Amino acid sequence: MYKVVIGLEVHLELETNSKNFSSAPNKFSNIPNDNVATVDLGLPGVLPVVNKEACRKALLTAMALHCENPDEVLFDRKNYFYPDLPKGYQITQVTKPMGRNGYLDILVGDKVKRVLIHQLHLEEDTASLEHRGKYSLIDYNRSGVPLIEIVTEPCIESAEEAVTFLEDLRDVFLYLGVSEAKSNYGQMRCDVNISLMEEGSSELGVKVEMKNINAFNSVRAAIIYEIERQSKILSSGGSVLQETRRIAEDGKTYAMREKVDAVDYKYFVEPNIPPVKLEKEYLEELRNSLSKLKLDRYFRYVDELGISVEDAKALVRTRKVADYFEEVLKNTKDVNLVVNFMMSAILSTLNKLEIDIDNLFITPEMLSGLINLVDEGKISLDHSKKILYKAIDEKIEPVKLIEKENLTQINDEDSLLKLIRKVMDDNLEQVRQYVEEGNMHVINFFIGQTMKVSNRQANPNKSLEIIKEELERRKNERV
Repeated sequence: MYKVVIGLEVHLELETNSKNFSSAPNKFSNIPNDNVATVDLGLPGVLPVVNKEACRKALLTAMALHCENPDEVLFDRKNYFYPDLPKGYQITQVTKPMGRNGYLDILVGDKVKRVLIHQLHLEEDTASLEHRGKYSLIDYNRSGVPLIEIVTEPCIESAEEAVTFLEDLRDVFLYLGVSEAKSNYGQMRCDVNISLMEEGSSELGVKVEMKNINAFNSVRAAIIYEIERQSKILSSGGSVLQETRRIAEDGKTYAMREKVDAVDYKYFVEPNIPPVKLEKEYLEELRNSLSKLKLDRYFRYVDELGISVEDAKALVRTRKVADYFEEVLKNTKDVNLVVNFMMSAILSTLNKLEIDIDNLFITPEMLSGLINLVDEGKISLDHSKKILYKAIDEKIEPVKLIEKENLTQINDEDSLLKLIRKVMDDNLEQVRQYVEEGNMHVINFFIGQTMKVSNRQANPNKSLEIIKEELERRKNERV
């Protein structure tokens, strides 16, 4: 038996107005070389200028991943020659990365797995290449885009853990608002390092690297295939070759090139960017701005608020939904009632209309006002949801709609009795079935009729009691 050992290198393009070291726009474009400045092209005599917002977002992400932060922002040069690197070197971080020795807890099934983060550093992205037979074209739109690289320790043990980590890491990015993390735009991609080692051994197996995978399903397929491929080689007495492989559309990996143990990039401190000291006050301000992340909220919802696992997972899926839910909670008392509305009305409406919760007409304050009316017994739960849907369609505040159309619940027993007697007088055959035949289904019929005649304003519980009493009274009068 073999133990699977996986390490990930995740690359994320940060969302900023300009690129990392130039004033060129940082935005996606299908037009090649549309967003390019002289710095991005590596022209002689041009100097880089650090993007403060990129540094802030990189530090914020490092803090969210529980990393140790540096005392200053310092950049290094990584020297290598490749067509997509116009300067012949990349500005990156080695000496003092934005974060070291962090972790991200993920929920795999019903168990918490801690994935250790070796480091997080900020660098510039490279240009992109388009290969056409015997020649290649270079698009510099991506060159210089602020990029963070998150390197895990080799502590992931399955495809499920790897994909869960990537999904949860993307949620961290979205919760923090540092990037849209769209894999179809190449904003989030990763390298997968995988090896197999014998159970009980302390010696890692030969590492195989798979580069630039930008779809989670591809990560899963690549790991599953590599586990099977390497297992067959080792079981037959062979040796796994240390190499770089690619994942193809058929779900299989194919060799690209052999990989040496280490490449000498001749790192040295970037001479054109002076170090900038990070004041303790600035770091503390950043740390205080951190939002509670998905897993933290999930455990609070389940352990403290008593919400079911399934509902909690749905509520924390995005930060916007979780924030909306918590805003509603601030002005209401009944957690279960709020969850009921969120799951059955709000989330279903978002799916139906295919909109984000930011575009929903109903604000948290509007929803809490409606829920409080239900909690106070002034309107029924069933009726309140119909009012909510109508308020969304007509873009009217639910409470104002209730006032406008006089939709408050009828709780007065005399009014309900008068209404129910009228319903029974109009349906004497159903009264006879109860009185003479003891047909209990008649009760549900009268509940439905009462709700229909009252425009669903009758208190259903009180109506049920009065219907039973009135039917019994009429039965006794016949005896």
